[in-house]
Amino acid sequence: MDILKTSSDWARTEIFSTSLFILIGLIFIFASIGFWQFGKTDIARAYIIPVSVAGVLLLIIGVGLTYTNISRVTAFETAYNTDSTTFVETEITRAEKTLKEYKNIVFTAIPIIIIACALIILFISSPIWRASAITTIAMMTVILLIDGTAHARIEAYYEQLVLAGKQE
Repeated sequence: MDILKTSSDWARTEIFSTSLFILIGLIFIFASIGFWQFGKTDIARAYIIPVSVAGVLLLIIGVGLTYTNISRVTAFETAYNTDSTTFVETEITRAEKTLKEYKNIVFTAIPIIIIACALIILFISSPIWRASAITTIAMMTVILLIDGTAHARIEAYYEQLVLAGKQE
């Protein structure tokens, strides 16, 4: 089993996945421009700022994660060629930490935020609050979908790292 190839493939797949944050962030920004140009009602006008903020946040997340994974691909080869055992141990530790973060943030905090926003929609009738809550739900859903698939990939990657660690 070639763990360097596995690691590089995982990171390249993450680059594609995190690029989706950039694409969807741009879609949010274009939607915000659409609300600004064509919104005639109070609720349509209320979406301008929340949707643009969500778009910028998704762009920031996407650019940051994409840059991190691009640099990780090149660092993998250097680290592996320097000391393969240390590389595997370091990656196992990093994957474990990431899996814990997914559990706490993606699968606990984000659903709580979505529920809180749903309650805001039910109990507050102000257009800006409703637009903000709906936009937050949309953004959190995007994060949940993308990170849900990333979680599955890093779990599989972690299992391969553990196997590679046992073989060395």
